[in-house]
Amino acid sequence: MSELSSDEKRLHELGYAQELSRTMSGFSNFAVSFTIISVLSGCLTLYGTGMSAGGPALISWGWPFVGLMTLLVGLAMAEVCSSYPTAGGLYYWAAKLAPRNGAAWSWFTGWFNFLGQVAVTAGIDFGAATFINALLGMQFGYDVTSEHTIIIFAVVLLVHGLLNTFGVRLVARLNDVSVWWHIIGVVVIVGSLALFPSRHQSAEFVFGQFVNTTGWTSGFYVGLLGLLLAQYTFTGYDASAHMTEETHDAARSGPRGIVMSIVVSLIAGWVLLIGITFAIQDYDAEAGATVPPAQIFVDALGDTGGRLLLLVAIGAQLFCGMSSVTANSRMIYAFSRDGALPGSSFWHKINKRTRTPTNAIWLAAGGAFILGLPSLWNNTAYTAVTSIAVIGLYIAYVLPTFLRLLQGSRFQRGPWHLGRWSRLVGTVAVVWVVFISILFMLPPKSPVTAETFNYTPVAVLVVLGFAGIWWLVSARKWFTGPKVQGTPEELAEIERDLDSV
Repeated sequence: MSELSSDEKRLHELGYAQELSRTMSGFSNFAVSFTIISVLSGCLTLYGTGMSAGGPALISWGWPFVGLMTLLVGLAMAEVCSSYPTAGGLYYWAAKLAPRNGAAWSWFTGWFNFLGQVAVTAGIDFGAATFINALLGMQFGYDVTSEHTIIIFAVVLLVHGLLNTFGVRLVARLNDVSVWWHIIGVVVIVGSLALFPSRHQSAEFVFGQFVNTTGWTSGFYVGLLGLLLAQYTFTGYDASAHMTEETHDAARSGPRGIVMSIVVSLIAGWVLLIGITFAIQDYDAEAGATVPPAQIFVDALGDTGGRLLLLVAIGAQLFCGMSSVTANSRMIYAFSRDGALPGSSFWHKINKRTRTPTNAIWLAAGGAFILGLPSLWNNTAYTAVTSIAVIGLYIAYVLPTFLRLLQGSRFQRGPWHLGRWSRLVGTVAVVWVVFISILFMLPPKSPVTAETFNYTPVAVLVVLGFAGIWWLVSARKWFTGPKVQGTPEELAEIERDLDSV
């Protein structure tokens, strides 16, 4: 048997065998998180939300503010990731950092992470389906209806499930391509909107125009609601942690992937949003469009130019959804490896030929489809899905950070850490997540009706209630947190069995 690498030795110390294929470079690890953040997905699919809740001023200034706050959350997470580079990520960290009741902390962190991961996959692919429907409507007259969008949504999820089933190497290559697609795509979109339209908005409009069409009278409240555009976009970077068991030099590459994906997205996203806002031709008409960015592209560049830019955005969104299914499936694989999901033995199975968790991939896709179904009868369903993604993920992000603060000097740092800034960064991150978790459960439009009801609290309570009841009735008796798969000899046997295929 060949000598173990430092990554494999560390994984064995954490209690796990090297079941997944460790073929990803540090760049590929960064690429997964950068692709899931996807400024060409989140910024564009929620641009209409920003137009109605705060307008250009909130779009332009909310982005850098939320980006900087998100960077603090990411820095705090990255420090913990360096200490525990395993696919379980957040729920594993919570178990190891909790001063007591580690199993309970791990259980609820994992369930919030599961909810957020499924919701962010739903949000990304539903957004892509909306843009595809708009393009099909322009090109072939395919009506933009909720029923048609759901059909396209199902097809997109199916394609992403199939892509991920083929193996991590294909997905890793596509993620590498995705980085350049996003960066070049931003340059192409902003460059086209800067050079070709006959007129542009003034800087006073882009940075100072406040708009409120939500029905609420409080400008302050509306401005806070508008932050959802940025905060939803800055999600999914925990993917770098979930992919560490497939990444070389994981204790450094994972943290760097988290932080750099946020930094590069912050810069690229701000350039994109400002470029689009300067290109607005008819604010009222474009704000009322089904897909406002598509209407802005067409009004600024004509039908052909608008459709080409729409294709660039759709390509990025499809890359984004593919990576989200990847990260989601790895979290499901790890959580079920420790017996925390119903039917864990089924979801944890590894396809020996591809070395990927095939069953977990299809649970990720199926769960996302279920979350998107309420859009058939609820006009604000997409906003609710994005809010669920933010709340589920960020609660899971910050619980290990909170527990790391409680550890104080007892925390065993990995090779990547924040030094003396750790406590300050972690404290601000916790406060910010508490704030946004409350904010995005509030109603986005007034008056509140069945069609505008924000079902985010319902979804969060259903998952929390299910996990809580299961914990009290049964799981607390047998769930002890992340399981050790075996002795070093047993771990080696698991690996030999997979290598023999």
